[in-house]
Parts: sequence; structure tokens; C-alpha cells
Amino acid sequence: MATTLAPPSPAPARDAGEPVVAAAPKPRPRERLLSLDVFRGMTVAGMLLVNNPGSWGAIHEPFEHAPWHGWTPTDLIFPFFLFIVGITTHLSLTERAARGDDLAALRRQVIRRGLLIVLIGTALSAFPFFQWNAIPGNPSPSAWDRIAWRVEHLRIMGVLQRIGWSYLIAALLTLQAPLKRTVGLLVALLFGYWAILTLVPTPGTGITGEIDVGALTLQAWIDQRVLGLNHIFAGTKTYDPEGILSTLGAVASVITGVLAGRWIASRERPLIERVAGLFGAGAITAVVGLCWHWSLPINKNLWTPSYVVFMSGMAAMSLATCMWLIEELDVTACARPFIPFGMNPIVAFVGSGLMARCLYTIFTSTWQGKVVPVQRVIFETWFAPLLPPKDASLLFAATFVLTWLGILSILHRKRWYLKV
Repeated sequence: MATTLAPPSPAPARDAGEPVVAAAPKPRPRERLLSLDVFRGMTVAGMLLVNNPGSWGAIHEPFEHAPWHGWTPTDLIFPFFLFIVGITTHLSLTERAARGDDLAALRRQVIRRGLLIVLIGTALSAFPFFQWNAIPGNPSPSAWDRIAWRVEHLRIMGVLQRIGWSYLIAALLTLQAPLKRTVGLLVALLFGYWAILTLVPTPGTGITGEIDVGALTLQAWIDQRVLGLNHIFAGTKTYDPEGILSTLGAVASVITGVLAGRWIASRERPLIERVAGLFGAGAITAVVGLCWHWSLPINKNLWTPSYVVFMSGMAAMSLATCMWLIEELDVTACARPFIPFGMNPIVAFVGSGLMARCLYTIFTSTWQGKVVPVQRVIFETWFAPLLPPKDASLLFAATFVLTWLGILSILHRKRWYLKV
């Protein structure tokens, strides 16, 4: 069917003295970088891999956290995620501002999103919302006893809670802030936290700069008095690895991502120039972090400033490499499996956390005359006979990741994403 186009209407006449008003330039379309989704997806997939081994007693060293000072590849994962949170924070808030959102609307968005992430993390910590297994000292607990026990022993902090609080604080501090102020905030935060760790004595001990494992560190003292022993991570007993004081370092990690996001978003520069600048800045930053380690050890549990600087440098170099391979060289085949993880990180983290809680804790079965978690039965029956213990444990973790790749791929094809 033919379509007839009407001739253009003549321009309206203009008085000779009428000023010429230039049309407002249209905002540039957002530059969609696939490498950001891939980088986030690699981080989420790595988190699932290290969090779900076949046996916690048989893990290859790179897939374990450093016992205290130092780092392993596993210690890269969490700060990498906070780094990408900072990047996407800058990009998304800048885009909303370009669409016309005022400062008050942006603040409301940040607060709503941050608190929602904290709420989701708290709900995940509380699941299944009552004590499923036996309660010490109570052989016949009622339903109310089980619910009350769970509330009394709920872990207040956690991974998602740290992400939520760090995002909320960092986003509010840097929202529409000029570059110099953002850099000044980061420097003040890093050196202020350094001063707290090294100069403020732990009450009751009088010792300053006590960051040795097993000691009552300042972080442990604060967590015990503010959160309470029943509400910290059960695996450490005295402090929470996502505790209150170390959140200062996590906020700094997000701010380093905000600075990286500003550089990546500077589209007046060619992409290859931004990639090179990001990699170079990352290399310098990582070296600074390693040098700082000589006076203040790199420590994930305390999220020390040296850890922040070193890991942010490593994250910048890793992301720059992804950008170069994917955006410049168009190497995308090996990156595709990570896209579903990167597009649906909340579903991946929460869904895998619920599955792990069911397999490792809630659902049980009888194995060799003992009642054990169903995960152990699966591992001992299907995986342990195939390979040496550490390799079998890794195979189980890889299978867990592939299972979630399948689930997330289905959601990706249907374009079902959970955004907060």
C-alpha cells in the first residue's frame, strides 16, 4: 500500500527584531556497554562458585578467603561487585538527571533502592523465618519458640545489607558532587578510617592499632555492643566480617567505582582512550595499595584502606580488559554465559542463597545412619566418587553455577529481570 507524504509546512514568519532562540540540544542516547554487564556477571558467577563448594573441608586455596591478612582470588569478588555498583550508580543517576529528575527525586530513589536491598538481605538472612533444626536446651520447642529463636539470633549485617548500606551512603555523598569534592571525600574516608584503625584504642584493652586475628579488635568491640553476639556472623563468633566499622571501607570502594564511572561516561573521549586511562589508573592504584600493605595490611575482614585501594585498582584493570576485548575487539562469544548473571544479579544472589540454605541446612536425609543435609548426600553420592576431594568439591560448585546459568538464561530469553 502506497503512502503519501504531505509537503512540509512552511516555517512561520518572524519579525525582523525578534531574537533567534536556538533549539535545546537533545540529550545523547545512553551508551550501552555490554562489558559492564559481563563484568558484573563474572563477579556474580564467581560469588556463587566460592560460596557453594561440595565440601567446606576440601577447597583449593584460590577458592578460599585469606585467613586474615593478605588476599586470594576469592577476596577480589566482593570489592569488584561494589566497584561496579559505584559505576552503575553514577551512570543511572546521571541518566535520571538528564531525563529531568531533580535532586530531591534522585535522593528519594537512592534511599528507596538502598533500603530495599537491605530489606531483601535481611529477609534472606531470616529465611526460613523460624528455627528449622533443634534448639539447644529446648527439646520440644513450640512454633512460637522456633520463630522467637530465629529473631533472637538473626544476623543483622550480611552481604546484601553491606551492598545496600554502602550504595546508599556513597550515592548520597557523591550525588551531583563535583569531581574535586568526590576525590576529597574518598581521600578523607580512606585516611580517616586508617586513623581510626591505628590510633583509636579498643575500649577495655587500651591497645591502639590492634588488628591481629583473634584479638578483640575495635571492630569486634563495636559489633558486640551495637549488634550483639547473637546477631553477628556465626562463623567468626566475635565480630562480623560485614560489620559496622568496616562498612567505612566498603563505602570507599563504591566511591572508587563512582570515579571510574565518571571517567567511563566521558564520551567526548574515544572509547579506547577511556579504556587505556582506566587500565593505567588501575595499575597505579593497585601498586599504591600493595605499598600501603607494608604499613597497614590488606585485610578483607576489616576492609582496610589498603584493601580498598588495591582491590579497586585490580577491578579497574579487569574492567578495562573486558571493555577492550568486548567493545573494541568484539570478542563476545566467551562473554555470553556471563550476561544472564549480569542482567539479573539480585535474582542470582537471592535465588542461589535460598537454594543453598535449603540444600546445606534445611533439607536433610539419612546417610550412613546419620541425619545430614541433603547437599552432603548429593555430593557424596554423585561427586565424591569421581575425583579427588578438592576437585570433586570444585565440580559440585561449578555444577551449582551451571544450574543457575540455566535458570537465568531462561529468564534472560523471556526478558524477565528483577530491578530494585
